Amino acid sequence: MRRLYFLLPNLSVTRKVFDELLLQRVDDRHIHIISDDDVSLGDLPRASLLQRSDFIPAMERGVALGGGAGIVAGLVSLAFPGIVIPGGALLGLGLVGAVVGAWVGGMIGMDVPNTRTRQFQSELTQGHILVLVDVPKGRVEEVQESIRKHHSDVSFAGTEPTIPAFP
Repeated sequence: MRRLYFLLPNLSVTRKVFDELLLQRVDDRHIHIISDDDVSLGDLPRASLLQRSDFIPAMERGVALGGGAGIVAGLVSLAFPGIVIPGGALLGLGLVGAVVGAWVGGMIGMDVPNTRTRQFQSELTQGHILVLVDVPKGRVEEVQESIRKHHSDVSFAGTEPTIPAFP
């Protein structure tokens, strides 16, 4: 799956693009809309906290840092005389560190705005609307061309190479 970003000028164009995506058989659970808090989206699917926050990238960093810290802690403890840690316990420390790191990273990431959508913050405060669309890799060009053909006032804002399996 690839995530496409479209920056739309107003709510009426957003409704038209949303309908266009539904006609192209893009499921509404794969369409996420981000706007300023002042803009009422009505029945359009507002992006969830996972799309608006930096939860997933922060969790990934937490797994790496926590796992590394757990293994380093186990290796450092080997430097003390009289402490013997078997290999399985060392791996267990790494696993525990990864779990704790994922939890802490995820909690921190929930409070941080999405780094990918942060670049659109000035447009969002001016009333523009950002639409995130998750489509299979083979349909990226088809969806982009269809939106461009029918809506000239929509600016394509990029593609995210991959999205998490559970966005």
